[in-house]
Amino acid sequence: MKSKQKEALTGIAYVLPSFILIMVFSLVPIIMNVYFSFTKYNVLQPAQFVGLKNYARMLKDSYIWASLKNTAIFTLITVPVQTMLSLIFAAVIAERFQTRFGNFVKSSLFIPVIASAILVGTLWTILLNPTGVVNHVLGFFGITNINWLGGKSTSLISICITSIWKNVGYFLVIYYAGIMNIPRSLYEAAEVDGASTVQNFIYITLPSLSSVTFLVVTLGTIWSFQVFDLVYTMTGGGPGMSTVTLVLTIYNTAFKEYNMGYASAIALLMFVFVLFISFMQKLLLKDRGEEAA
Repeated sequence: MKSKQKEALTGIAYVLPSFILIMVFSLVPIIMNVYFSFTKYNVLQPAQFVGLKNYARMLKDSYIWASLKNTAIFTLITVPVQTMLSLIFAAVIAERFQTRFGNFVKSSLFIPVIASAILVGTLWTILLNPTGVVNHVLGFFGITNINWLGGKSTSLISICITSIWKNVGYFLVIYYAGIMNIPRSLYEAAEVDGASTVQNFIYITLPSLSSVTFLVVTLGTIWSFQVFDLVYTMTGGGPGMSTVTLVLTIYNTAFKEYNMGYASAIALLMFVFVLFISFMQKLLLKDRGEEAA
């Protein structure tokens, strides 16, 4: 009995420091954010409880609605595109390039992932400049004078392209690992039955990667809702409100207007959105799994 108690105490002693750190740096800030979302707080003065006024203000704030719309559009563009591209690249590399060249391709596509977002944003700002490389190349096809970052209709698309370029390598590695874990016997049996490469991909690879796809889509959704550094570097939210996002709105509200209470309410709103979307994705994946079974 004493031996079991000693083991339990030893386990608690190992876990306790990590638990305390999680409490201090994760749970406590969340609780404080919830509290401040119901207050008028600007750092210089004590917080004043205002109830639901911050949330009522959000309903009438055109800046919030613009940031919600832009964040939703950004998510709906980047998540499907980077998911499909990373899956296709991973499948092609796994099928055709099980060589050093395949490793070179994976490493090359992963370089943008490890590069800082500020560096990537600066690089693409230069590339998308009206006199930059992208317009120069398009000029050979008769397409000229596109103000990628200065036009309201193209600025958000430009940030989407940059984000996809940066993130696709990360999800490629995840998909590649998933494909490598699929039993080769499934493909061998399909080959005996005369299945083509496309049929193998549709009927073996895709179903086997459902859990991986859920991870990729969930991470992509969370990251897209958190997009800030690319927007801050490339457009600053402009022109007008065409690229303003939720996190940029939180930043401007908290650190430019010093309205911490309202910023906390916006942050809590974003947290609820991400939680809801992740939950719905999980339900959808579960339903598809039950249908497949």
